[in-house]
Amino acid sequence: MDTKQVGEKLVALCREGRNLDAVNTLYSADIVSVEAMQNGPMPAEQRGIDAIRGKNQWWVDNHEVHAASTDGPYPNGDRFTVKYHYEITPKTGPMSGQRMAMDEVALYTVANGKIVREEFFYAM
Repeated sequence: MDTKQVGEKLVALCREGRNLDAVNTLYSADIVSVEAMQNGPMPAEQRGIDAIRGKNQWWVDNHEVHAASTDGPYPNGDRFTVKYHYEITPKTGPMSGQRMAMDEVALYTVANGKIVREEFFYAM
């Protein structure tokens, strides 16, 4: 798959709520994931598919998701961006129990038909 096709598949899976399926099928074993900041026990940068699976499971376990939308992809060479919007209630931490909106932009880098790097941009 080329970069645009990877992005289209990622967006389609996320729109179906199948984010972990996207990780399992589209991510490189050596994926690098970079968040805008550390989130609870999750470090800002993580490496390897198992770490990313764990990060995704942590998100599911620690947030009630009321609504989610995904826009994109917006390709450029070997990269593409996706815009995400969430309505969530954190189950833990300082915002626990408080419903909130969250917007983020993700930048993905593709090599050999797999996502090798993801970077998330958001303000909290």
